[in-house]
Amino acid sequence: MIVPELFGENLIRGKGLYCRSIMKAQAASIPFTPIYASLTAIINTKIPSIGELLLTRLIIQFRKAYRRNDKAVCLSSTIFIAHLCNQQVAHEIVALQILSLLLQNPTDDSVEVAVGFMRHIGAFLAEQSPKANTGVFERFRAVLHEGAIDKRVQYMIEVLFQVRKDGYKDNPIIPPDLDLVEEDEAITHYLSLDDELDGQEGLGVFKFNEQYEENEEKYAQIKAEILGEGSDDESEEDDDDSDVEDPELGIALSIISLTVDRKKQLEIQDETNTNIVNLRRTIYLTIMSSVDYEECCHKLMKIDIQEGQELELVNMIIECCSQERTFSRFYGLMGERFCNLNRNWQEAFEQAFETYYTTIHRYETNRLRNIAKFFGYLISSDAIGWQVFSIIHLTEEETTSSSRIFVKILFQDLQEHLGLKKLVERLKDSYLQDSFDGIFPKNDPKHIRFSINYFTSIGLGGVTEEMRAALARIPKPEPAALIKQDESDSDSSSVSSRSSYSSYSGSYSGSYSSGSSSGSESESVSGRGRSSRRRSISRDDRRVTPEARMYRHSSARGRDRSSSASPGGRTHRSQTRRRYSSESDDSPPRRRASPPGARRGRSPSPTTRGRYDSPPRSRQPRSPERRYRPSYRSRSRSDRSDSEHSRR
Repeated sequence: MIVPELFGENLIRGKGLYCRSIMKAQAASIPFTPIYASLTAIINTKIPSIGELLLTRLIIQFRKAYRRNDKAVCLSSTIFIAHLCNQQVAHEIVALQILSLLLQNPTDDSVEVAVGFMRHIGAFLAEQSPKANTGVFERFRAVLHEGAIDKRVQYMIEVLFQVRKDGYKDNPIIPPDLDLVEEDEAITHYLSLDDELDGQEGLGVFKFNEQYEENEEKYAQIKAEILGEGSDDESEEDDDDSDVEDPELGIALSIISLTVDRKKQLEIQDETNTNIVNLRRTIYLTIMSSVDYEECCHKLMKIDIQEGQELELVNMIIECCSQERTFSRFYGLMGERFCNLNRNWQEAFEQAFETYYTTIHRYETNRLRNIAKFFGYLISSDAIGWQVFSIIHLTEEETTSSSRIFVKILFQDLQEHLGLKKLVERLKDSYLQDSFDGIFPKNDPKHIRFSINYFTSIGLGGVTEEMRAALARIPKPEPAALIKQDESDSDSSSVSSRSSYSSYSGSYSGSYSSGSSSGSESESVSGRGRSSRRRSISRDDRRVTPEARMYRHSSARGRDRSSSASPGGRTHRSQTRRRYSSESDDSPPRRRASPPGARRGRSPSPTTRGRYDSPPRSRQPRSPERRYRPSYRSRSRSDRSDSEHSRR
């Protein structure tokens, strides 16, 4: 429908407008260039001046863009010229001259334009002039071996060699649906890049034509020859026939559409993942059989990986890397090569980082170390973006031992490749601060301290300077609850000290009362005095000095031992008091507690002796009477009972 409408207008008078419009449309949508070239080829068979004018303007546009170093315009112009050569509107000499100009003094932009131009015209040159095609690829190989261009452009040349090896299956000479011109009817224009060309820019300006009617009549005759006379009548008859047979055709078309839909629904889907297993096996064998990473990448690119299966290749590379005893740089270089080839591969590796970090606890230490070093190499070489750190939240609650080991090895590998100074500079990048909020927190003091301690323990204290400054800026809360608790404890301790003093004085006087008081009363008074004294000692231990505390505890232990010396306990103590009161009028001697540091049964040390100014006592032998005098404890139970009876 488009071609008859175009021929319905006077293309001879408006050829300048046509060329300008189609060049703008092609520059705005380069993927549709084969369609514009096919349309021009059809018009060129009937009106050759239009094809010649379009080719002339494209060559002039390429010259200007090449002088101005405008890569976008050069790329669009060369692609349009390539498809015009494929449609045999232009001769291949123009293409060879453009390639020679671009590769004469190779730069990154010129080689990139030449690679894009060669991908579209390479199949045509291989068929029409194979020797020239071989010379062009030899020049590409020389540029690649010189290594004077960027790595990205080198990868593009390698991809071009792979496309040539595959036979340009994605870039045929003419797509089957656009092969609309017979070879006998094609008209080729022999224009050169060095010719003096006239773009006829005046055709786009309106001018008064005195012979307008005559020219329109001449074009009407040309249009009738092109479109054919009687075409309108034939089209009307076809419409009438279609109206008559419309019901039956509608039923037939509906039946056909239903059968097609059923066939689509009955397509077999493999749920056993046999294809994925075979793909993984092929990838593994390819990796293991390669000598270096370049050969491995070339072999992996030949594998028919469908859309959506890129992640399988990425996972197999990482799994093979983790199975090694130590990290091999072979896998890091291979991952870097794939990330630089295409944006899709880079996104696949970034997605793999997130997946492996969340499931890192499933791997043993050696595999964990290899995976961390692999991603550390990719991040340090900028193969994947530093935004992947946004998934890491370095807190005690959100990390495990495996994830902390992973982060440790990852940052130590980054320090090894970049150095501490450059690593700190990258971590301070203002564009990446949102990604580092989880690793270097600045709001919660607990998380800040945990992160500071973590990086300091792994030897990367230099990256914690900003966190330390942020922690110093955070105001510390006043411990109001602790102050109130200390005040209450001091008040209670003062009250308990006064009560313990009064109870101790009462118990002391009550325990050593005269013998006329009964034993039960003395026992109760002394018991209450001892218990109150123990409570007062335990309460006041917090506020006394260590020496005084030792003295108090030693005196308490002495009283406890004296009270528990006999099986009778307190009863035996009361009986001894009665014996002293009956036999002699003297009161029982008061037992003095041993000074701090003195042991029972031994003389005090020289330092203690000097402190208390008491001379050492020497043990003297007992007299025979005292030696063989039976003690109260050595009497028999019967003698003891008789003496008690006589005393009563």
